[in-house]
Amino acid sequence: MASRRTQDTDVCGVTAAISVIDGKWKTSLLWLLESGPHRPGELRRKLPGLSEKVLSQALREMAEDGLVHREAHDVLPPKTVYSLTDFGRELSGLLGPLSDWGHRRLDRLTEARTAS
Repeated sequence: MASRRTQDTDVCGVTAAISVIDGKWKTSLLWLLESGPHRPGELRRKLPGLSEKVLSQALREMAEDGLVHREAHDVLPPKTVYSLTDFGRELSGLLGPLSDWGHRRLDRLTEARTAS
């Protein structure tokens, strides 16, 4: 679980940050939740290939790490909504420059391939 990895306080800050977003889906979930609260079914529809089990696990870890708030409504059928916490919004904002860097890297790789 991510929370176990982040409990070690004797690590580099970047390592501590990356440990809460590692995995295939967490950054995509952060990006989707930036636009507002979502139900799990909505998240799965917007991320083809994401299984219910992996979604539940990722959201649970993100909630344990303080990035996501889970709100369960006491209605039938059960309704659960996930949203970013202030801490999660802060992390999401910090990932913007990293995303920009990643796109520049991909552009460089594309240019290198076409130049060959």
